[in-house]
Amino acid sequence: MSQLRALAGALRGGCAGGSQWLLGCGGGPARRWLDPRRGCSTGASPIVPPVASSSSSYVEEMYFAWLEDHNNVHESWDAFFRNIQPSSPSGEAGEGRPSALLQGRVLYHSPGMAQKVVEDHLAVHTLIRAYQIRGHHVAQLDPLGILDADLDSFVPSDLITTIDKLGFYGLDESDLDKSFQLPPTTFIGGGNTTLPLREIIRRLETSYCGHIGVEFMFINNVDKCQWIRQKFETPGVMQFTNAEKRTLLARLVRSTRFEDFLARKWSSEKRFGLEGCEVLIPALKTIIDKSSAAGIDSVIMGMPHRGRLNVLANVIRKELNQIFCQFDPKLEAADEGSGDVKYHLGMCHERINRETDKSITLSLMANPSHLEAVDPVVQGKAKAEQFYRGDDRGQKVTFVIPAC
Repeated sequence: MSQLRALAGALRGGCAGGSQWLLGCGGGPARRWLDPRRGCSTGASPIVPPVASSSSSYVEEMYFAWLEDHNNVHESWDAFFRNIQPSSPSGEAGEGRPSALLQGRVLYHSPGMAQKVVEDHLAVHTLIRAYQIRGHHVAQLDPLGILDADLDSFVPSDLITTIDKLGFYGLDESDLDKSFQLPPTTFIGGGNTTLPLREIIRRLETSYCGHIGVEFMFINNVDKCQWIRQKFETPGVMQFTNAEKRTLLARLVRSTRFEDFLARKWSSEKRFGLEGCEVLIPALKTIIDKSSAAGIDSVIMGMPHRGRLNVLANVIRKELNQIFCQFDPKLEAADEGSGDVKYHLGMCHERINRETDKSITLSLMANPSHLEAVDPVVQGKAKAEQFYRGDDRGQKVTFVIPAC
């Protein structure tokens, strides 16, 4: 195409005025030059018609008509385009891939086809939004395989878990290899603005239907929704280095071994253990690491009974002997407390974060039997500490309320 544009510039000056080329140098009607399917076949056959400043559009029109069918233009144009067309691997000229403008011209002459293309693109955009809204319904969160036993077979009909459901959007299997423009409300493309439908579905399945479910589209804040989309949809965002994997594994092992020890040692005691949700410990410690790296030096937490002892031991780092003495009546706690049950107690501890080598204060609020009552207490304590420290923007003090 650059050759055609260069040609248009080289041929300037063949006619006196910018509008004379529309009539041709012979003064014929404009139709004979503007209709690419008729070309120059209605009058005298110029070798190369003289053109003026707006010639590039005309030459492109002739070239597109020639790409559709070599018989659409005069034989002189046919010979000219054959000479400038880069040779294809098969050696036959004119077999290059049509450009987007050529496809647009074809769609302009085929209103039905244009309507189908628009509907398909809108369907793909709707499909992407459906995964963002309801993808968590089919996330792989069932280690027992209960869903596979058809005890609860609810799957949203607008999610493509099988190819035969493409018909819900008016698509079929032949559309899987077609490329579609991605909307600005998704990050699955990475650096690409278009992807084949097959790849779009694969990336959406990876982002929203894996072992992590995310429900966020109810948030009435575009920036927050975009932040979550970017964190979950960007290709490769869930890849970890070997060092990060070793750290996560070590923290997960500590969490699991703690629960195993309590289950063997005091099997009849109420523990409200973390079995099945041991990943909470690596998650909380990662949040603390990132907070410390961002300048936070005080984290206040509140949580229900489940997993509290594990958090005290592996996150707050309360002395294990102080935790175990709560299980054995022969042992006495070194500190004086309220005498409440062990899974209601909290603690405040200042320690060095190993990832950042910075001092950080971790607080776990004591929790009553009414579990939700601790949430406003945690927020109030964090706000009060921010106020007295002059931390108006929350850059030093933050709070976390995990739900188990």
